[in-house]
Amino acid sequence: MAHTALLINIQRFSLHDGPGIRTTFFFKGCPLHCLWCHNPESQSFRPQVMHYIERCTGCRACVGGCPEHAIYAQGGIVETDGSKCIACEKCTDICPNNAREISGKPYTADELLKEAAKDEILYEESGGGVTLSGGEVMSQPVDFLEDVTRRLKGRGFNVAIDTCGYTNYANFERIMPYVDVFLYDIKFIDDERHKKFTGVPAAPILDNLQKLHDAGANVNVRIPVIGNVNADDEELLRMCAWLKKNKMSSCKINLLPYHNTGSVKYGRLRLKYEDELMVRPSDERMNEIKRMFKKQGFHNITIGG
Repeated sequence: MAHTALLINIQRFSLHDGPGIRTTFFFKGCPLHCLWCHNPESQSFRPQVMHYIERCTGCRACVGGCPEHAIYAQGGIVETDGSKCIACEKCTDICPNNAREISGKPYTADELLKEAAKDEILYEESGGGVTLSGGEVMSQPVDFLEDVTRRLKGRGFNVAIDTCGYTNYANFERIMPYVDVFLYDIKFIDDERHKKFTGVPAAPILDNLQKLHDAGANVNVRIPVIGNVNADDEELLRMCAWLKKNKMSSCKINLLPYHNTGSVKYGRLRLKYEDELMVRPSDERMNEIKRMFKKQGFHNITIGG
């Protein structure tokens, strides 16, 4: 049986996941749980049912149709017990209003290659290619990743890896020969703040970034900038100092202002979104941060993208 990996989405005509026009594969599963995550359905490593409450008419067809008795009605609202749900798709099949969808579809390497090839002409005309994202793509089985990246590169496609960097460095070594650019997120330098807001320490992520850069990989550093979280001068200057210390001043840096466009997904998964904590930095503040990085010796800096 062919090995598979779960995807939550295949996004075509992407302009922000590497050079040119790209096809981005979003894999399911991530070891981090960032409070601002705009794809919360990508965190779990198993399929999940997303409930679009705005489409639900309360007909309760799903209640009687769930073999695991995971769905129940409470106060006129249909609820799901996530501890019982096995994402068997019975409720999605029976719902007359498409109020339930499964997040997480398995793909083989062959199927991903076929999907990528559909946009080949766009890559040729724009200098684009394929981006593997997530969730966290580096948390997928490394044999699968190596097979996919090797075959994509063998077709002549530009290959990008969008990563949080939290993995065994040996996994990066396996795929490095087939990757044109690593889009590498750093959120904090401070270990305790990183654990507080993402659930894991910063040290392994920073160690892997340093090793990738020292090995000659093409690294694009991406910094999500979140008001009340990491947009203060102290943490940003700490990032500048760490990057300079590790000789990364010439790396391309993307400053990514926080947005809450994924907040609606939390309700569909019965999760709480900490929207009262995080704010989007103003355009003025983002330009201040850009000037700060330039003053510290960084010149290849972009806001967004």
